[in-house]
Amino acid sequence: MAYGPAPESDKQALEWLEQHGRAFGLFVGGRWTKGQGGEALDVINPATTAKLASVTQGGQADVDAAVAAARNAYPAWSGLSGHARARHLYALARAIQKHARLLAVLESLDNGKSIRETRDLDVPLVARHFSHHAGWAQLADSEFAGYGPVGVVGQIVPWNFPLLMVAWKVAPALAAGNTVVLKPAEFTPLTALCLAEIAHDAGLPAGVLNVVTGDGRTGALIVQHADIDKIAFTGSTEVGRIIRKATAGTGKKLSLELGGKSPFIVFDDADLDSVVEGVVDAIWFNQGQVCCAGSRLLVHEGIAERLVAKLRARMEKLRVGPPLDKAIDMGAIVAPVQLERIRTLVNTGVAEGATLWQPSWACPTDGYFYPPTLFTNVAPAATIAQVEIFGPVLVTMTFRTPMEAVELANNTPYGLAASVWTENINLALDVTPKIKAGVVWINCTNLFDAASGFGGYRESGFGREGGKEGMWEYLQPIREPGGGRREVRKTAKRRDAKQLPSPDSRLPRIDRTYKLFIGGAQVRPDQGYSRKILAPSGALLAEVAEGNRKDIRNAVEAAHAADGWAKTSGHNRGQVLYYLAENLAQRADEFAERIAAMTGGDTGDGRHEVDASIARLFSYAAWADKYDGAVHQTPIRGVTLAMNEAVGVTGIACPEEYPLLGFVSLVGPAIAVGNTAIALPSEAHPLAATELYTVLDASDVPAGVINIVTGAKDALAKVLAEHDDVDAVWYFGNQVGGAEVERASAGNMKRTWVEWHPRDWTDARQGEGREFLREATQVKNIWIPYGE
Repeated sequence: MAYGPAPESDKQALEWLEQHGRAFGLFVGGRWTKGQGGEALDVINPATTAKLASVTQGGQADVDAAVAAARNAYPAWSGLSGHARARHLYALARAIQKHARLLAVLESLDNGKSIRETRDLDVPLVARHFSHHAGWAQLADSEFAGYGPVGVVGQIVPWNFPLLMVAWKVAPALAAGNTVVLKPAEFTPLTALCLAEIAHDAGLPAGVLNVVTGDGRTGALIVQHADIDKIAFTGSTEVGRIIRKATAGTGKKLSLELGGKSPFIVFDDADLDSVVEGVVDAIWFNQGQVCCAGSRLLVHEGIAERLVAKLRARMEKLRVGPPLDKAIDMGAIVAPVQLERIRTLVNTGVAEGATLWQPSWACPTDGYFYPPTLFTNVAPAATIAQVEIFGPVLVTMTFRTPMEAVELANNTPYGLAASVWTENINLALDVTPKIKAGVVWINCTNLFDAASGFGGYRESGFGREGGKEGMWEYLQPIREPGGGRREVRKTAKRRDAKQLPSPDSRLPRIDRTYKLFIGGAQVRPDQGYSRKILAPSGALLAEVAEGNRKDIRNAVEAAHAADGWAKTSGHNRGQVLYYLAENLAQRADEFAERIAAMTGGDTGDGRHEVDASIARLFSYAAWADKYDGAVHQTPIRGVTLAMNEAVGVTGIACPEEYPLLGFVSLVGPAIAVGNTAIALPSEAHPLAATELYTVLDASDVPAGVINIVTGAKDALAKVLAEHDDVDAVWYFGNQVGGAEVERASAGNMKRTWVEWHPRDWTDARQGEGREFLREATQVKNIWIPYGE
């Protein structure tokens, strides 16, 4: 297929390709370098199947060189003032605007998408991201006080939005003071290389942004590199699982934006003409190669026939053809392998009994094109209703009630985005919080902006890109190394038996074996075993139940049964926490003695820990109705609401040191924002938590909100991480145990918070606050346009 004469402005892209001889090395340390492996990859134009260029297949030596360049540049870049970094980012935004046409045409040649999309949507939003994040760089010292950059960041981006994904990742990383090693997708590397050259020409210091090309083998080398501090990945859930396992226990920070199977929900009062145009944008934009594409059309059964008829009429008028033709609606599929995947899944849909409909016109036969496709009579469990097709294929199902619509919407392991269409704002705002998705658009779809975070729930990954929430992904707390850890109080002053006479010396000991605390009741462990808890002197203090896999299963069921806790008002959750603190204060001396007996400290140390725990409960009681969301300043006629939502059932493996304070410091923020918790207390010193059972009983804590399982902490934490009905796991312990938790969490891509480094739990700057609340919540961005 020939394009015909290229507009004069489009020739710049061809000239840029010719300037480099259509053979590209790597961009490392501020200059073009040849790859050291000798292997090359061809870049193919999806619309013509002609070769555009070749790029280096990056190997180990190439990745090492890029990481070394980024590491060398890091001290100077992170040491710049926020204002200086802001000026660099602003200059880069301006340079992108100056080269907008070049980047837009390269993107269309590279990816196969329409020039209208790259020109009018992608490139302007790329510039917007760098400009917006220049502002965060300027404000970093005040808005992120106590936080600094992570270090060298490895970023791996997909082929569906090759340039926009670069901006989403690079802009916040640089604004925070990190340096970057970027790997673009093997099919679409050209705009990333062009942007690196533009950034260098705009004055970005050498080594701050490095681009290494290659396929999945190169990505694996970046993920596994020991001198990279964070990995940011956008791509499939399957690869995300591999990355989660590969980084487990390394201490690398990780953010994953993965697959989706997003619902497009249409109620019976919706404006159907607007809905039709929304569907076009939801699934046939970028040929359906969008992770948040509205690929599942859920329609009220009373209007389904009318809507399907309107959709078919609109599909007949869609135009598929050469991407550089400004009159076309859909371009080409990125590569033969993706085209074959689409065809295979469509054939599966037909074989499983769904009804296929495609427009009467034919697609171009040269190039990788596929027509817009509509399925009706689709069962909710059908392959095409569950599997991400990543192509221009829409599946349709019907519902009768709003609750059924929500159940269908959530009938997927993913949770990236959703669209809700109705003229009833009360209905929209009732349904939206019930949908498990990180972004919800009301009467609109596929809206993005640098001011609003984007990211998913469940197997759509974790972390956010854009907005203030996206900046946190590239920052970490600044702490003094090695400070504050109390190693099971080995060096604390031993309790003097003469100071505190032991009743054991006068009377026979009454057996005290603590049970588990599950579903608001003390229950015996499944296997009936217990473990002895000894004082530092070797004296037996008590025995606690030895929990196992079945006990964890029971605790998870109890935690899920308490899901009404998240719907309770923040005020009511705060009152429960205040009451818990009040009842703990009444028994402060008793808890202080118990802590002193376990740890070998004196009762003064124990009382200090109890008082700090009470204060911490007060803090989270205060936060319960004050951890607000935000209204983002996105450029729409409407509002974009950022809501902080509870993650769900959260497993918490508490630190060994400070057995009461460590427990309260983690369970407190989790339940304050509406999560339910399964807590594994200090393995060596669990009695502070088991004594807490009676305080919980007396404090109106609803059954199942806090569940406590004692026993082998690392083994139980691994069970929690493997459990598909657990939504998040926090682990504070050793590196080996942390690695197991991170590796096991890949099963359902649950969120993890793993630490094995020292933290001073008595210091409010380290032991409480927004850091904990951010981990306990996930942000849902809701776009609500208004006006006629």
